Amino acid sequence: MSLKLGVPSKGRLMEKTFAWFQDHGVTLSRVGNDREYAGHVSGVDGVELVLLAAAEIPRELAAGRIHLGVTGIDMVREKLAFWENRVAEIEPLGFGEADLVIAVPDFWADVTTLDDLDQTATAFRATHGHRLRIATKYHRLIRDFLRENGVSDYQLVDSQGATEGTVKNLTAEAIADITSTGATLTANHLRILEDGLVLSSLAVLYKTRAEVWDDAARVSWDALKAQIGLG
Repeated sequence: MSLKLGVPSKGRLMEKTFAWFQDHGVTLSRVGNDREYAGHVSGVDGVELVLLAAAEIPRELAAGRIHLGVTGIDMVREKLAFWENRVAEIEPLGFGEADLVIAVPDFWADVTTLDDLDQTATAFRATHGHRLRIATKYHRLIRDFLRENGVSDYQLVDSQGATEGTVKNLTAEAIADITSTGATLTANHLRILEDGLVLSSLAVLYKTRAEVWDDAARVSWDALKAQIGLG
């Protein structure tokens, strides 16, 4: 079996992953046009490039359908329960830095901490008859974080895009989303809670812990490690 390396199939994550491997003597390239998901690896033998959505890579790693994968810490910890038992972090790649945060409207002047949010959620339910809504696509991470910090009386509203606009559009009262500069939050009149940092993320090279490592895959992995300087 060839060693299968999963890489994001589009956007800046793909470009920066390609550049990182290029800087380490391994060339990754897409075969065909941007709508095709075939790829090629040169610089090391026995490695097959698999182009996937970044959010799919944790699942494919856990299932053993790919041996290695590049994706964000946020994706792995959101998509995989007990992720440490299913994948191993091999190398942080130095790009894709972003924070998963909880943010509230600017006009909630008295809400600056998670304790304030908890009190506001309780009052909100008493006033409106339903729980305060937090828009996010990170359900596992946010639910665990809020439980650990004693926040209750809320509900998570699924948002797979333009999460920052949900408060303005009246589909949520607060949000939990990934941000790199905070500029989009500011533009949408949202403010990160003082203790609202859930997770700091960046792109990492992961390895599956599934029992799919035959001799050929191990030989290719040893060769790849030597080429990119992992020992």
